[in-house]
Amino acid sequence: MSVLDSQVATRLAEQDIRYTRARRAVVAALQDIDGPRTAAEIHESLRGDVPLSSLYRTLSVLDQSGVLVPHTGAKGLVRYELAEWITGHHHHLVCLKCGTIEDTDVPPSFESRMEKMVEKIGTSTGFNAVDHSLEIHGVCLACS
Repeated sequence: MSVLDSQVATRLAEQDIRYTRARRAVVAALQDIDGPRTAAEIHESLRGDVPLSSLYRTLSVLDQSGVLVPHTGAKGLVRYELAEWITGHHHHLVCLKCGTIEDTDVPPSFESRMEKMVEKIGTSTGFNAVDHSLEIHGVCLACS
C-alpha cells in the first residue's frame, strides 16, 4: 500500500468508512491528474473500472470525509481534486470559456504577502481567518 493509500485509509477508518477498490481507484486517478476534474473526466480516466453510478457515490463519500474537495467552476460544473492535506497548498487558474481548472503554485514571497493580507482582512473585520484559496479567472491558452 502506498503512502497516499495509507493516509487515505487512516482518514476513512477514523470515520468508520471502508477504503474500497472504487475509492482507491478514484484517489489514484486524481493523484495522476493535474488540477480538478469533473466526474465524467474521472470516469474516462478510470476506463470503465468503476461504473458511473458507483463513481458518484464514491465522490460523495470521499468529499464528505475530507479526502476530496469539490470546486464549482465556470458554467456551474463541479470538479474534484484531492484535499490540500494530501497535495499541499496551491491555487487555481479557472478558464471562463471552457471551464477547466488548473492547479498553480505561487512563489513563496507572493504566498507570504497573501497570508499577511488575509490576516489583515480578517483582523480588520473581526474574522479569524485560518486559511485561504485563490482562483484566478481568465482564458486558458487553448481558448485564447
